[in-house]
Formats: sequence, C-alpha cells, structure tokens
Amino acid sequence: MAWNWQISGWPEFRYDAAALAPLEQRFLMSSGEVLGAVHHVNPTERDQFRIDLLSDEAMKTSAIEGEMLDRLSVQSSLRRHLGLEPDSYPHKPREQGVAEMMVDVYSTFAAALGHDTLFRWHDMLLSFDKRLEAVGAYRRHEDAMQIVSGRVDRPVVHFEAPPSEQVQAEMNRYVDWFNQSGPGGDAPLPALTRAGLSHLYFETIHPFEDGNGRLGRALAEKSLAQNIGQPSLIALAFTIERKRKDYYDQLERYQKTLDVTAWLVWFAEAVLEAQQITLNRVGFFIAKAHFYDRHRDQLNDRQAKVIARMFREGPDGFKGGLSAEKYISITGTSRATATRDLQDLVEIGALTRTGERRYTRYWLGLTASGG
Repeated sequence: MAWNWQISGWPEFRYDAAALAPLEQRFLMSSGEVLGAVHHVNPTERDQFRIDLLSDEAMKTSAIEGEMLDRLSVQSSLRRHLGLEPDSYPHKPREQGVAEMMVDVYSTFAAALGHDTLFRWHDMLLSFDKRLEAVGAYRRHEDAMQIVSGRVDRPVVHFEAPPSEQVQAEMNRYVDWFNQSGPGGDAPLPALTRAGLSHLYFETIHPFEDGNGRLGRALAEKSLAQNIGQPSLIALAFTIERKRKDYYDQLERYQKTLDVTAWLVWFAEAVLEAQQITLNRVGFFIAKAHFYDRHRDQLNDRQAKVIARMFREGPDGFKGGLSAEKYISITGTSRATATRDLQDLVEIGALTRTGERRYTRYWLGLTASGG
C-alpha cells in the first residue's frame, strides 16, 4: 500500500472546489458574525474572554494527544504572555509552553511562515521534554516515523511519514506552498480549502519527533486568521477534540490518496461548527456580564462562590444541573442554610428551578438576549 507522499503527483492534492464553495461562503459570513459579536463584549471583559477561549484551545489541542493540563496554570501563563495583570498561580512547564505557543500564533498570525516559526513553536511546546533528540528542529532519526497502535508484537501501522532525510526538502516545499496560497500570494486559496490542505499536508510530512498534531492545528489557525485578516477566535481544537476518533480516522483515510474533497468538506464543517460554538460562548459571556450587573450586590459569599463555580462550567453548566448536595459540597454549609440560599437565588431570578424534591435542580437565570 502506498502512502499519499509516495503517489505520483504528490503533493498536488485534488479536490472539487464547487463542493466547497457554499461552505466557504458560510465561513466568511460567520467570521463577520463572530468578530461583530466579540465587539459587543465589554472592553474590560474582552481580555478575560480571550484568555478563556485561548486556554480552552490550549487544553483541548493537548487533550487530542492524550495530554491533560492544569487549566489555572494555563490561564496564569496566558495572562503573563499577553502582558496582563499576573496572578500568583504557579507556571508549570507543559502549561507554560502551550500557552506561550498559543499567544505567539495569535499575535503573529499575519507574518509569513518560515522554518524559524515552526522551530520557535516546537521549542515553546517541548523544550522541557528531555526524551527528544531534536527540539526546535526537524527530526533526524533514521527509524521510520510511524503512527502505530496495538500490541508490541502485533502493531497496526496507521501511517508512515516520509523518512527524516526527506523532511527538509518536503518542508521547504510546504513553507513555499503555505505562503504562496495565502492572501497576497501568487496562488491564493479560499480560507477553508487552504486551512484544510495545510493541516493534512503538514500532518503527512510529520516533520518533528513529537508535537506534530498541535503544530498542525496551530498552522490551520494561522491560515484561517490570515485569510480573514485577524485572529479567528474560533474553538477549533475544542470542536476537533469532541470528534477525536473521527478526526484520526479522516486523517488516516486521506493519507492514502491525493483526492481529498471529502477531507476538506469534513474539515470545513468542523470549522463552521467551531465558529458556532464561539458565537454561543460570546453570547454566554455577555449574558454573564449582565447577570452580575443585576445580581452582584444581592449575593452572599456562599452564593457568590457557587455562582462563580457554575459560570466556570461554561454555557452547558453542571451536567444534570446544580443540586442541593452539590451546593453543600461547594460551600461546606448545612442543608438548612443551603435550602435558604437556593430559595433566595430563585426568588431574585439568579437561578431557575426544575424538578421536585430529590430531583430538584438549579440553573443559571440567564436571559435569552443576554440583556
């Protein structure tokens, strides 16, 4: 079986532009909606919105690779790298590295891609990893670069990348293609088409010992940002992580062919879903600001602690809603006090209540308009 990079014509991917045209149109329209919605976030709250979004992306792009990070450490590192008021939470190496890379992707999106860009991101991401032979440089090992699963004695090879000796030439060609396919390049491509191709193309070369998935998604973000002229602020890694198995299946399937229309459609639909998630988050963030405008001075310390905890869960809230038991667990208060606190929150409209007796659950009282 031949991999795509072994097929005659590589790396000239084939696809049906007409199949992608309506998705490209939707992306441009939704990009305008996302950017317009973000401008409705209070300027003083906008930094926190960026931190929330970037930290989620940092967490999820690592989770796709099976790596779980400390959210508070990621957010603390993001604050420092964005030049915002620092907090005292400790900066851990993994969290600091991915945060630094996310900020670099965000702040330098307009710059042309170079090998130095990729080396810088790789160094940020993996400088702490002493196992790697090459950090901030393309792989050099002679062993085949394979994606493998299964038992040691009966491995299943999902993909094999070009040998290390070919990587520099492949990446020279990739970097040229990336820059030429951008706005202002000699062969500009539509936003979703370019981002989808850039990701698949990079993952096929797999130029680093480790970190290729995270760097490949960063390149897709850079590509999208260049096409719309500003950071895309979409929940791409968040969306892909929810489709993780399908994502890997898609990559495996389209690393065996140069006909990639279906891959580009799948990737485009993931981007459009990511845009919708971001729009929902902006609405939630605005609703949160209005909520505190209405209720900030009405909450006692216990209530304020629980409400803040509920907001940290995001738009979907606690799975199954807030119960009295969960309220007691968070505050350490008595059942009688919890009952009074919850009843008070319902009466002022801060929470809504569903169910009866032991099935009673509480939800944030957010207005549909956020107003």
